Amino acid sequence: MLPEFELCCSEFSSFGIELNEDNYRKLDVYAEFLVKYNENVNLTAITEPHEVLRKHFIDSVVLSKYVDISENSSLIDVGTGAGFPSVPLKIFRPDIKLTLLDSLNKRIDFLKQLCDKLEIETEFIHDRAENISKLPEYREKFDYSCARAVANMSLLSEFCIPFVKVGGFFIAMKGPSEDISLGKNAVELLGGIIENTVDYELFDESRRIVEVKKISHTPPKYPRNSSQIKKKSL
Repeated sequence: MLPEFELCCSEFSSFGIELNEDNYRKLDVYAEFLVKYNENVNLTAITEPHEVLRKHFIDSVVLSKYVDISENSSLIDVGTGAGFPSVPLKIFRPDIKLTLLDSLNKRIDFLKQLCDKLEIETEFIHDRAENISKLPEYREKFDYSCARAVANMSLLSEFCIPFVKVGGFFIAMKGPSEDISLGKNAVELLGGIIENTVDYELFDESRRIVEVKKISHTPPKYPRNSSQIKKKSL
């Protein structure tokens, strides 16, 4: 399914990331299963092998190049979809304690089967972020939360920051066009501060990573319910 091993190695190495044969094998299984499953369940519009390599796998794993993710840390991927960015990241960083959260059960079913094939130990949650982050067992329990999404920074922050413990980080993977400063008020209301932004090129496309550090507890009233969130951003 994926391009040959040597080409994939070259693509990863252009970002300073080493691809070994075992990780290549797992990514190849991932790609083949994703494309096959996608025939019946809409998971992605990207199915061409080289595009899967670049826009799904490398775009996910490159997170580890620009963000210093501590060893043995816990990470929740909010609205994970087909598992990006966290499942490829877990392949390269098996020490990460991973939780996958998505509101659609068909995606969770796919991820359960995928992680079984990849022999990856992961927790799966089928629910909405604004519900789960209210529960004591998940609220402010993670070292990192992450999201690779088109939603604006205010919205993503309300979904993701409540999961992060004080001293941890919310990592947003974004395109370059959004004015991140417009989300500053939401970030601060939720107990965070925008600590760093990294702009980089993923081959011919611009990308941005935003790191939000959790510096104080999220007030109990956040996140609001889904209708309030949709009606007005913080």
